[in-house]
Amino acid sequence: MREIASSLSGGLGRFARALKFPVRDPFAIAGVLIYVVFILAAIFAPDIATHDPNEILYSASYDLAADLHPGQDGFILGTTSLGRDIFSQLVYGSRSALVIGLTAAFMVVLIGSLVGILAGYFGGWVDTILMRLADIAFGIPFLPFVIVIAAFLEPSIWNVVIAMALVLWRDTARVIRSQVLTLRTRGYVEAARISGSSSLKIIARHVAPNVLPLSFLYGSIAIGWAILTEASISFLGFGDPNSISWGYMLQDAFASQALAKQAYYWFIPPGLCIILVVSAGFFVTRGYENLLFPKLSR
Repeated sequence: MREIASSLSGGLGRFARALKFPVRDPFAIAGVLIYVVFILAAIFAPDIATHDPNEILYSASYDLAADLHPGQDGFILGTTSLGRDIFSQLVYGSRSALVIGLTAAFMVVLIGSLVGILAGYFGGWVDTILMRLADIAFGIPFLPFVIVIAAFLEPSIWNVVIAMALVLWRDTARVIRSQVLTLRTRGYVEAARISGSSSLKIIARHVAPNVLPLSFLYGSIAIGWAILTEASISFLGFGDPNSISWGYMLQDAFASQALAKQAYYWFIPPGLCIILVVSAGFFVTRGYENLLFPKLSR
């Protein structure tokens, strides 16, 4: 057990060092703290939320608890026109946002990094084929593509993940490829190749760890893109009606004319949550940019 624990801790340590997280950048720390707050809210949503987000609530006199203001009858952020608790929807909406954001970011980074590493390291016809595929992906308009996917497939939050995985890997692949083109000519890579190391071993030991910070940078960008895309799709009515998300809350508020009713407590909180999560990704990205490209800060 001790050997397993030590190997796991050593592996995590090497992974953390490979990420080269900018611990001295206040913006990056702020971004991580925002992520931590929303992750905790998503994990402990059943304990934080006061009601079931889909439950239609009634007052003590058995009247529909609709359009209640914040604080009225004990509702923290009031209720919707159908009598649902806005605060509970906001808390549970963090689950959908993080599931979509983290899953889509992982898929985008995984596909983009693999394509970029293979294209940059092997070159030749491998590079030509993969980069032509990237050119095709660049030619696909993203939001209309997601709408088409959502319209033809069964409404689900996973449609956003699939659409992002099929299209947004292109940016990551291009940048990773350019980095690998410089890495494959380094002295230690040439020495490993001359000593008889296989291409797979060279990529795993010398190439992949050096491009991991760039992959993480684009992953933080993809989280914001995924959450914004889901909110846009849900607002347009192509989202999963059975899944509570911040985009669904905005669409519900718009359909119920919350702005005309001056029910700002209904649509401002989910909008602020979207802004905070997207800004957190930008803050982390900014910290990595200063770390990877120090000349930009001069």
